[in-house]
Amino acid sequence: MAGILDKFRLDGKVAWVTGASYGLGLAYAKAFAEAGAKKVVFNDINQELVDRGIAEYQKLGIDAYGVVCDVTNEEQVNALVKDVEEKFGGVDILVNNAGIIKRIPMVEMTKQQWDQVINVDLTGPFLCAKAVLPGMIKKGYGKIINACSMMSELGRETVSAYAAAKGGLKMLTKNICSEYGQYNIQCNAIGPGYIATPQTAPLRAKQADGSMAPFDRFIRSKTPAQRWGETEDLEGLAVFLASPASDFINGQVVYIDGGILAYIGQDPSQLDESKFQDVTGVEDIKVADH
Repeated sequence: MAGILDKFRLDGKVAWVTGASYGLGLAYAKAFAEAGAKKVVFNDINQELVDRGIAEYQKLGIDAYGVVCDVTNEEQVNALVKDVEEKFGGVDILVNNAGIIKRIPMVEMTKQQWDQVINVDLTGPFLCAKAVLPGMIKKGYGKIINACSMMSELGRETVSAYAAAKGGLKMLTKNICSEYGQYNIQCNAIGPGYIATPQTAPLRAKQADGSMAPFDRFIRSKTPAQRWGETEDLEGLAVFLASPASDFINGQVVYIDGGILAYIGQDPSQLDESKFQDVTGVEDIKVADH
């Protein structure tokens, strides 16, 4: 008799994680492989990044299939999906992980810069989901996981395009659920908070006098957990949303943010540093910031 943990297995499944040559995408793909996925497929925008990703997966003992593909190019996306269908039987799990951010005041942002962010962060997930849905409908099964953000709910200076794209991605998640749930396809999203990585290390670095960096203090003051997240904090949810254990969960955005969105915050100057939980083990993982 199958046990409850068997529902979290991904045996025999093919998972495509976009932009997964490093960062959170790599972490998701690694988690899927550990949960038994038959094949992990990833793409990136050039061969150099794909080769870098393959090398990282080899270090982890994962036989990943890497492809050069721009998620904003519909022809390339469709060709990738056709290739995966021919080689591995089609995509069972899609993670729309690829994304960019441009920190530019709205009045200074050009339309070209706006379009670039919207195209990668919103149009890309639309094109990838559109490409895999026919195969999922035919199988009567599919999982689509979108990479939302706290900016799906909140605004912040200099990230107008990013916030608009992530807000749109939240609604695309709900609409895919509404339109294709009848085919046993679940579309949900993960909304990461602030994750400790080498990319965000400068934001957490001690100042010359040994005191805490202002932004580090600010984030801790806004986070009930009083720490930054780690990539491992997101892997369990990714596996859950990709597995049969989540078959009746659809159209939801789950935020992994240490409680930021539930909390109004406190005066940063009143923080008790003795309660801080410093993160470790993030030196080798990179991820797009928020």
